[in-house]
Amino acid sequence: KSIKSDTSITLVRVEYNGVILGDSSKADVSPNGMANYNFTTSFEYSADGPNSWVDIAQKPALLTVIEVLQKEKKQKEEKTMPLGQAVLDLLPLLQGQCSFTVLAPLYAVSTSPSESLHPEAKCALEVSVCTKKPLLSSSQLSDGNFLSVTLEAAYSVPEAFVPTGPSQNYMACLQVPALGKKEVPLLFMNGVLKLDGEKEPLPRPKKWSLANIMAPGALNIPNSFILGGPYEDEDGELNKTKDREFRIQAESMKRIVWDTERRCYLDPAAVLILKKRIAECQYWPVEVCRMPVTSSSKGKTSKADKGDEDRQIFFHGVAYVNMMPLLCPGVKRIRGAFRVFPYQDSEVLEKTKRQQSVLRDLRPQIGLIKEGSGTPGTNSSLSRAVPSKAQREDKEKMTREQEFNRRTSNATKIQLSDVAEEAGSVTSLSLDGKQYVEAGTFLVMEIKLDKALVPKRLQEELTKRSRDCGITIHVGEGQGDDSPSPSAASPDWRSKKYAVVKIVREKYLKTTAFETQEQFQAFLSELYVYLVDQMHVALNQLLYEEAPSPAPRIRMTDEQLWLFAREAEVNKDYKLASLYHQQRIAQDQHNIQYWLDYGAFCLLLEDTFKAQECFREALSLDPHHVRSLLLCGIVAVMLQHYEEAEIFFKDACCLEPSNVIAWTLSGLFCELQNNNIQAEMAFREAKKKLQAQQARERSISGQGEKQISATSVGSSSLGPEQLLPGHSKPPCTIFMKAVEFLMKVNAIQFVRMALAHELLSQQGGPSSAYYLALARTCLLKEEFSKCEECLCEAIRIDFLNPDVWAQKGHLCYLRRDLQEAKQCYERTVSFVEDAADMHFVYLRLGSIYLEDKEYGKAKQIYLQACKSSASCLTWLGVGIACYRLGEMVDAEDALSEANALNNSNAEVWAYLALVCLQGGRQLEAEQCYKYATKLGFDDSALIKELRAAQQRLGFGDPSF
Repeated sequence: KSIKSDTSITLVRVEYNGVILGDSSKADVSPNGMANYNFTTSFEYSADGPNSWVDIAQKPALLTVIEVLQKEKKQKEEKTMPLGQAVLDLLPLLQGQCSFTVLAPLYAVSTSPSESLHPEAKCALEVSVCTKKPLLSSSQLSDGNFLSVTLEAAYSVPEAFVPTGPSQNYMACLQVPALGKKEVPLLFMNGVLKLDGEKEPLPRPKKWSLANIMAPGALNIPNSFILGGPYEDEDGELNKTKDREFRIQAESMKRIVWDTERRCYLDPAAVLILKKRIAECQYWPVEVCRMPVTSSSKGKTSKADKGDEDRQIFFHGVAYVNMMPLLCPGVKRIRGAFRVFPYQDSEVLEKTKRQQSVLRDLRPQIGLIKEGSGTPGTNSSLSRAVPSKAQREDKEKMTREQEFNRRTSNATKIQLSDVAEEAGSVTSLSLDGKQYVEAGTFLVMEIKLDKALVPKRLQEELTKRSRDCGITIHVGEGQGDDSPSPSAASPDWRSKKYAVVKIVREKYLKTTAFETQEQFQAFLSELYVYLVDQMHVALNQLLYEEAPSPAPRIRMTDEQLWLFAREAEVNKDYKLASLYHQQRIAQDQHNIQYWLDYGAFCLLLEDTFKAQECFREALSLDPHHVRSLLLCGIVAVMLQHYEEAEIFFKDACCLEPSNVIAWTLSGLFCELQNNNIQAEMAFREAKKKLQAQQARERSISGQGEKQISATSVGSSSLGPEQLLPGHSKPPCTIFMKAVEFLMKVNAIQFVRMALAHELLSQQGGPSSAYYLALARTCLLKEEFSKCEECLCEAIRIDFLNPDVWAQKGHLCYLRRDLQEAKQCYERTVSFVEDAADMHFVYLRLGSIYLEDKEYGKAKQIYLQACKSSASCLTWLGVGIACYRLGEMVDAEDALSEANALNNSNAEVWAYLALVCLQGGRQLEAEQCYKYATKLGFDDSALIKELRAAQQRLGFGDPSF
């Protein structure tokens, strides 16, 4: 609207990656405000050269609309004036699109009349982009990733940072892998020094990292904003309550603002390398510095002036960004504040394992930045007259290097010293860097991925697992009365009720033994009459109504008894664990596995003689049972009955010559007897059997998984197994197979012997499985410090192993470091693959949630445990969580289920008493309380809560 009708001729200039691709033909602006250019231009794409993935990910195309003024009579050339600029994001080309069309907003140039006369005018360029074929293959799209880094600002900067004096360029830089092992520096330049004043607004737009922009509005990235957030939710440092006041003050004081986002496409190989490097070193360096900006004169420079121009990087600092959260399942973003420290080579090497400074390496390139690389918004060559057609034709004949030199002849340059002067300036750099610490400088930045490096279990799956648990948790009217809940009315729930037991407890209130036989017979007669009456009612319903299917009879299965025994073992209730083992054997005395499990439990208690009895009982049931022979041999060694042990091991090898574990244990025994020749022969035989076994498995499954093709890993020739430690299954050895068997039977002495051999046999160092097994032995022996060391090594080697994180959670739980344990357990649950002992992860995580009063989370996690392996403790957890949430009906249902699985748990009875108290059911409350006290309930806090409720309500204690 600001263009006069007689001068309304414009053209569009297209630039990409610092190169002018061409100018459109001139077009008239029609009365309806449209101009048709119909201009097409192109550039060559190269996967690993100029205009590569890296460039397309972070460098948009720049389009400038230029007005061509009417040439006056005395003028030799046409006058031109830039009106506006638009930025075109090419990222869709890396997201699988071959073509797209956009309306790119056109922003007015600061000096154009369109801005001064009509700032409210909204213009746009309709631009279409296409490629002949997709830039990325399907595997590169699925296995690659996009990394974006946003540097917001540096706060609490040194006092030496002042706006007066020579111009300064404030910059920061970090390196990330992009194409295989090739690293790409992400450089943030032209930070703006702002003085004390108002805080930066939120939300505010993120900006492109472009220098030759004349329209400041074009710097803003569309639909991309800095949102901020509570300090406590950040991932970095200075996020505690005590830091809040300092953060608030710093954000309104002198600061350097970038608000710039840099993006990078990571090919599949780079994704694997990124995981590997984060696992090896969690801290990544982000370097910051200040460089003087000087304009070179047109004439020659004297030696003295040249010495002044050569500048070193000053105020060289570094922030250490903890990248480890990105290896948590489902985490795609970290944002926070990170303190800046002086850059010292030794300290950076120690913390980040980086030997070179990125800024020092980039110094020659930074010294040759193109024209217009100063503060965004300064006018570049586009602010001058557009050359004539003849001049443009001559220009197109120039080589890129000549064009580059011409455009930078009068540019603003950043002068840096050469490498030879670097050593002499270490002291001054160190002194400059120390000012960051004195001022308390910190960077605020965000690192974001398009896809999580470690996938997380989908919420839909967790919800389904909870929904399938056989109980519907709800909040509604009528809580505390006797009305049945929807879950209690379902056939699945009714099938779990012990109807007769409940009748005896709730109708007859009988909990003590009968004094005489006559009393017992009278009670049975009365109960029989009642049950027959109830049977008649049920038969009538069956005949005249559609009755639900009959409930199957519930009994303790082998799996349940085994689970309950394991729970008792983990909770160190060895008396109860022994009882469950004995119940299993009582159900089937001819089951070999029951005897072996009981014997392994005895080994845990170091009751070697009883373990020997169990293993020999198993062997008597089948003299050819190899595992029984091996366990008898192990116990014989513990009891120093070496002749017997030799017989057992030899028999095992003879009965099953292909058994790798038998030969390995035989070799360990021979070595224990200093019979090294026989030991070596046994180990050699075990290795031969293992190799034959692995060959058979490969022949059955083909040749295993194919290696990643060249198209999916870009320029890298390394396979994923070479790029990421622990990502693939580690090679199996005879000693680790033996360890796996020995850990299950608690033969710790033999475990450590096998692990010692494993340590010596590994050429590339111990595996994660080695450290995990050693950590488990240390945990059994309560050697917590040694256990922690082993787990740290296991995590370093294989950070994706849920078993390692579960074990670390157990260690922290036993140490009563519950918050650290919670984080480890939550990470374990988030993995797509379950850990081996998820049941105990659920139980302990649920107990932590209850202790932290996070009852909703506790309910969900206990329900997951009920789905996978229900027990008295899992249903007790559900019941407690529901009770604390005020869901009394569901709390009673869950506690009744817990009681049905174990009616000797005093805590279950105590919570049932609380539920009955809340429902006003006096007799039942007293009976439950009586059972709780009879079973030795000793939770002082819960006892206090019970008695307070009894005193408040005036009933519930039979002694009142």
